[in-house]
Amino acid sequence: MIIQIRVDDRLIHGQIAVVWSKQFNVNHMVVANDRAAKNEIQQMALKMATPNGIKVLIRSVDDAIQIFNNPKSKDIKMFVLTDTIRDALKIAQHCKVESINVANVGRFDTSENKTKLNSDVVCNPDELEALKEVEKLDIETIHWVIPTNPKVSISKLLENKGG
Repeated sequence: MIIQIRVDDRLIHGQIAVVWSKQFNVNHMVVANDRAAKNEIQQMALKMATPNGIKVLIRSVDDAIQIFNNPKSKDIKMFVLTDTIRDALKIAQHCKVESINVANVGRFDTSENKTKLNSDVVCNPDELEALKEVEKLDIETIHWVIPTNPKVSISKLLENKGG
């Protein structure tokens, strides 16, 4: 069971390891990222950033979807990390997801014509379209950087930018 997909440019980092893993009380994290699934050095770094006692899987998006839909995964609480809204959308279209958190995205994107929704969410045209598609899903879709911050609906972010 996917308790949350977090879209975060950095995938696993200190805040994920220390704060979010405890917030959701998970012992399984899945990095669903095609590049990381092929990069052994990035995999080692992500595994080093994962807290003791938490199992981390690093898979391509398509392989992760197969894992999520495997009946053996039904009762396992999983916190999923992607670095693009497009990947989160693909997972949500094929799997049962409780919420999508578009937390930190696009800040390192060098493409042109980006839309800044706030200081943490910057979307190129493709990511903005994916975000609009995510918003249409019957899933809680929020911007929530840390648990002590209020949740902000993606609808509200898009509304403020004429989305």
